[in-house]
Amino acid sequence: MNPIVRWFHQLGSPPYFFRFAGTWIPWLWALAALGLIWGLWLALYQAPADYQQGDSARILYLHVPSAWMSLFVYALMAFYAAIALIWRIKLCEALAMACAPIGAAFTVITLATGSIWGRPMWGTWWEWDPRLTSELILLFLYLGVIGLNAAIEERRTAARAAGFLAIVGVAILPIIRYSVEWWNSLHQGATVKVFGESSLDPSMVLPLVVMVIATKFWFLASLLQRARLDMLAREAGKEWARALAIPREPA
Repeated sequence: MNPIVRWFHQLGSPPYFFRFAGTWIPWLWALAALGLIWGLWLALYQAPADYQQGDSARILYLHVPSAWMSLFVYALMAFYAAIALIWRIKLCEALAMACAPIGAAFTVITLATGSIWGRPMWGTWWEWDPRLTSELILLFLYLGVIGLNAAIEERRTAARAAGFLAIVGVAILPIIRYSVEWWNSLHQGATVKVFGESSLDPSMVLPLVVMVIATKFWFLASLLQRARLDMLAREAGKEWARALAIPREPA
């Protein structure tokens, strides 16, 4: 068997995943902390103020990475949920359900920072703008997945039902992404573009990139930690899980 394929098969084993995640979680938290500290220092002290919005535009270094993560985490949650529904893989069920509260947190940060940023720019904390409204619907979808998963007692049935809702909700992602182009919107268009010329000044790119990478590390650490605890709860009756609760006698 191909070594990579064999590794993925091993990763699906609860004991192997538990050990694997436990090894990487501290490193991921450390990288996330260092990245956030460096990114915030660059954003607050090194990056220049915006020529129109002044220092209030510095909130973009938190708002934009959070907004991107709110979409990315939902897409990943739906992907894991689809694999879990098709191939009945426990690990993917745990990963999908672990994504929901993390994605909800990023969505709350996105909405909160957007409101704070919008207050001096638009003169109001909230507008029923297409981008803001669709992002709020995304938060409701996250909360729906969390609530449905908690409402059903049998863990695997709950994960499948919540996973199905996550898959159906994927339709909101392109609406959020293209809302500023499809409808008249107060929200500004994309300033950072993968294809085409970005309107963001080059001096503001580095802090944004650092914050984006730091949030990815934070997400991975939180995801593995949540999935690890969920997997341990699912396997509580198994021998390997019981062995973790038995204290080792000193040699």
